[in-house]
Amino acid sequence: MNGLQIKREQVEEMLDKKFIRVYDLQYEEGKHYFDATRRCADDLVAIKSEEEFGSMLPDAVSCFVVLRLPDQPPQLLLSQEYRYPAGRFLLSVPAGLIDPEDCEATRTTGDTNATLLATAAREIKEETGLVLTPQDTLTVVNPFLFSTPGMTDESNALVCAIVERDNTDFLSQTGAVGSELFDGFVLVTPEKARELLAKGRDDNGHFYSVFTWAALMYFLTIAEK
Repeated sequence: MNGLQIKREQVEEMLDKKFIRVYDLQYEEGKHYFDATRRCADDLVAIKSEEEFGSMLPDAVSCFVVLRLPDQPPQLLLSQEYRYPAGRFLLSVPAGLIDPEDCEATRTTGDTNATLLATAAREIKEETGLVLTPQDTLTVVNPFLFSTPGMTDESNALVCAIVERDNTDFLSQTGAVGSELFDGFVLVTPEKARELLAKGRDDNGHFYSVFTWAALMYFLTIAEK
C-alpha cells in the first residue's frame, strides 16, 4: 500500500441523495478529492483494506447476450435505452444494479460469482423478456471493472449469456422498472458489429458507452469460434 490510503475519518459527506452520494476524500492536509458514488461512507472503496478490496462485489452487472437462431449467424442483442445524462437513446446492453436479493445466491453457494450471475439473469429477463434456462450458457467475463475511477468508484461486472432459440418472439421491454425507458432492440451480426466499431456511432449517429464497445468486441471474439 502507498501513503495515500484514506481512513474513514478523512471522509466528509458532501451530498446524500437516494441514488447518488458525493464525498470529499481528504487524502492529505488541505488536499481534497471528490468521489461520486452509490455507496455509503462505510462502504467506500477508497477506505477498504487490501483484503476487503479483493473480495468486494461491484455495484452493477452489464450483460452481453448472444442469440443463436436457426440458419442465422450469431447475433448480439442490444437495445435503444434512454440515458438521461446524455439526453437521448443510446445503443446499450442489458444492465442493472445488484439487489440485496441477488446476494442470496452467494450466501447459498459460497461463490461470489453466483451473485453476479443471479443479477445478470434477472436484468436480462426484465430488459429483454428472455428467461434463461439450464441449457443456456451464462458466464462471468470479468468480475469487477471500475467505470472511471478518476471521478467515481462505481463498478460493473461483465457477464455473457449465450442462448439458442427458435425465434425472437420472446423479446419484450415491458419489464422496465423505475426510470428505465427503451425504444426497441437491435440485433447485431458480426458484420454489423465491425461496422459499429469502425464508426464509433450507431445508425442514428449517436455515440455509445464503453460497455457497448466491450460487448461488441467480446461478441466478435466468440462469434468467429
